[in-house]
Amino acid sequence: MNETITQHATPRVITGDRPAGTAEKLPVVLVLDRLRSAFNVGNIFRLADAVGAEEVITCGYTAAPPHPKLEKSARGCDAIVPTRRAETAAAAVTDLKARGYTIYAVETAESATTAWETEFRFPAAFVLGNEALGVSGEALLPCDGIVCLPCRGIKNSVNVGNCAAVVLYEALRQWMNHKA
Repeated sequence: MNETITQHATPRVITGDRPAGTAEKLPVVLVLDRLRSAFNVGNIFRLADAVGAEEVITCGYTAAPPHPKLEKSARGCDAIVPTRRAETAAAAVTDLKARGYTIYAVETAESATTAWETEFRFPAAFVLGNEALGVSGEALLPCDGIVCLPCRGIKNSVNVGNCAAVVLYEALRQWMNHKA
């Protein structure tokens, strides 16, 4: 079989940042429950900016801006994305519920449904837990739902930053589809 390979023009790569305030905010808040790695936290700030999330709440001993390791992976997004601290994730969840948010723990629990099988209700908050211990029991209990990413390998979870990316982009997809 003879194949003809057609040469195409090199796609134009988009570089540089966009002006601030160019897109409507995704009605999502991220609650970071005792994350150990400042690099993961910085990655999550970058993701929050990418999807236009409303806010990142750092809880417990989670690194918060300003922090040199967080700044390195956030690439300036720690200065762009609104953020605040809460003593505990449970306190952040209580506050967000009182403000009308639907709270989803992102956790490997038996009762969890996959992120893409869950119809998110907005405004939404996603609680992301400690890399080794997961979401604290006090924060998990009042959540409205638990979503997960199925893991078919030996390990039962993925990096918290990678998990945040999947959940945030699924939330963005659903929100954009509902708006259309």
